[in-house]
Amino acid sequence: MSDNNSTNTGEIKRSLKTRHVSMIALGGSIGTGLFVASGSAISSAGPGGALVAYIAIGLMVYFLMTSLGEMATYLPVTGSFATYAGRFVDPALGFAMGWNYWFNWAITVAVDVSTSAIVLKYWFPHVPSWIFSLIVLAVIFLINALSVKSFGETEYWLAMIKVITVLVFLVVGILTIFGIMGGHATYLENFTYKKAPFVGGIPAILSVFVVAGFSFQGTELIGITAGESATPEKSIPKAIRQVFWRILLFYILSIFVIACLIPYTSPNLLGSEATDIAISPFTLVFKRAGLASAAAVMNAVILTSVISAANSGMYASTRMLFALSETKDAPKVFSQVNKRGIPMPALLGTTFVALLTFLSSVSKSGDQIYTFLVSASGLTGFIAWVGIAISHYRFRRAFKAQGHDLNELRYRAKWFPFGPLMALVLCILVIIGQDLKSFANLDWQAIGVTYMSVPLFLVLFIYYKLKHKTKVIPLEEVDLTPHKVNKEN
Repeated sequence: MSDNNSTNTGEIKRSLKTRHVSMIALGGSIGTGLFVASGSAISSAGPGGALVAYIAIGLMVYFLMTSLGEMATYLPVTGSFATYAGRFVDPALGFAMGWNYWFNWAITVAVDVSTSAIVLKYWFPHVPSWIFSLIVLAVIFLINALSVKSFGETEYWLAMIKVITVLVFLVVGILTIFGIMGGHATYLENFTYKKAPFVGGIPAILSVFVVAGFSFQGTELIGITAGESATPEKSIPKAIRQVFWRILLFYILSIFVIACLIPYTSPNLLGSEATDIAISPFTLVFKRAGLASAAAVMNAVILTSVISAANSGMYASTRMLFALSETKDAPKVFSQVNKRGIPMPALLGTTFVALLTFLSSVSKSGDQIYTFLVSASGLTGFIAWVGIAISHYRFRRAFKAQGHDLNELRYRAKWFPFGPLMALVLCILVIIGQDLKSFANLDWQAIGVTYMSVPLFLVLFIYYKLKHKTKVIPLEEVDLTPHKVNKEN
């Protein structure tokens, strides 16, 4: 906390344990992107194309997380990558990244609570959706308002449900591939079916890059939790090290199992909406194995994923707004913290924006506003990843330029500078490839909606740069003062 802020009644508490941080990282990388959208990836690029795309994006995410881990263990702050961008690159970049990320998650919370209501309609078809949405929003608010431990525990158990589901799926899927369950053994026959394993060539693989990228968004929450981790020098590296193996186990193996059992031509794989429970590839595989209650089980699992995403979104956006206030880039009131260590004004402000966004979605006159807001937040996660890669590249160069020894780092990212540069190139590739069809058809309206996040980010960046006349910080002047952690369990 800032010393000059006398209105605070408490301070941010470092009470997240290592198991919390690890599970938050895991929860951020497993969601509807795996449970539902992975099917559309196989349908678009074939089994081989989907695997190549997910492996490539998985490597990119691994390098991004090692970059973030190096900075987060050296400087474990709540503002995370927005703080690093402002400190290691340019204050204007930090300002734009912080506000862009806050906006993205505040809007995403509203989208997730709306989705949770649609999922709940599976069991309660006659109850108005808005009632469920408001209940879910109220529950998420209470979880975040109680303490950071309540958030950590909630994410821990929600993530555990997803982990168990994936492990059961892998066991059932492998048994089904060999014909031990579900009758006919498929082995690898669907990998050579018609145009498989690669369908549509490189353009199709690039299109799956986008799907895979969205699937992995949320893993950057590791950096934000560093500001409230009791032992960031231990919990962050442990979570980072596990990212690669989680991606390998939960994504690559799952897609391999799906591709073995369901041909890429199956019309059911075309569904990529979180509400299409019946055509989740996980549901299809469980049914193929003879498990009759598969749809109900997967509906419950997808519900936990959506609630987990909303819960994480509320936490991330609240902490980012708090961090922006700490650096005087947001109103001072948002830096106030109560005795439980919760930045309540930031939490209330974020909840209010999420509520307004949700209300616009249930209002006929607000449909266009809602669509605009959702589209505007679409690429924000990738913009944050670009910022992480640039910040780490600058951090390491400044570290060397100022005569520091790499042995001073508690955690060191491997393969520098290849890692952040490779991540930077792939992120930019994904952003550009978000909607290549619209560029080919010169559909400017579609291009404007799809890429809205980019001009919004640039407006924030240019506004700050013109107002404060900032420049890229020279490497010799980058502030590399390490952060001393006052642990509190």
